[in-house]
Amino acid sequence: MHDQSYLFRKIFFLIIVVILNSGCVKRGIIPLYPSTQEILFSISNAIPEDYTLSGSAQINVVTSQGYFPLRAAVIIKKPAYLRLELLPPMGPPDFFLVTTPQEMKILLPEKGELYQGEPNGHNMSRFLPWNFNIEDIVAVFSCTCPPLAGDVSCLRYPEENNLRIEMEVKSQIMQRIWIGSAGRLSKIERYDEMGKLLFSAEFTNYTEGSPIAGKIYVVMADGISSITVKYTDLKIEKEKDLSIFDLPVPDGFKKIYLD
Repeated sequence: MHDQSYLFRKIFFLIIVVILNSGCVKRGIIPLYPSTQEILFSISNAIPEDYTLSGSAQINVVTSQGYFPLRAAVIIKKPAYLRLELLPPMGPPDFFLVTTPQEMKILLPEKGELYQGEPNGHNMSRFLPWNFNIEDIVAVFSCTCPPLAGDVSCLRYPEENNLRIEMEVKSQIMQRIWIGSAGRLSKIERYDEMGKLLFSAEFTNYTEGSPIAGKIYVVMADGISSITVKYTDLKIEKEKDLSIFDLPVPDGFKKIYLD
């Protein structure tokens, strides 16, 4: 955490320098150079790949069908490991979801069923009211930038107290991110290959010295559906054991393949 705090302070100094000098640049456009790479590296490595993020979360989901408040236990590890346990008001978890880059499993104890399939948004949307690429879910829930495939180029723009970075692939803007004055991620806009907005996410309620926002607010492209995540009891720990991201089939449970 000491190294991260030092890097955040260094990024904050760079942002202030950019803002103070932006009046000398007519359009305020600053092309990619090593300090931009340093900022992106810091954001994308808020939680290194050999660490896990775990904690409790209040997850409020809004869709055209209604409002769904959920309590959950969450464990996250990049690039695509997720364990989500939904907690009823009383008693043990009644829904388990685990994903790896290769597989997704969902356990429904009350029904005695375990579902297994590819970790894609379509399969996930059959059980939860969102349709997300698993890499994007893990990135957003861990306050990092969703990964982009291909040759990515960037431009950076000073914008009030933020720094906006536009990330392009083949001259098409695929992602916009905003970095706050403390050098931490404040907003993401993610686009598809046709330039259509997929979702936006805002990150607030950071505590001092933490790279993880206390509140994450995601709005989908329809402008109606949203997800709000509020974390408590967060832990960031070095962990190489991936067995937590597996669900053995309990005796007597029916196994159902999704694909």
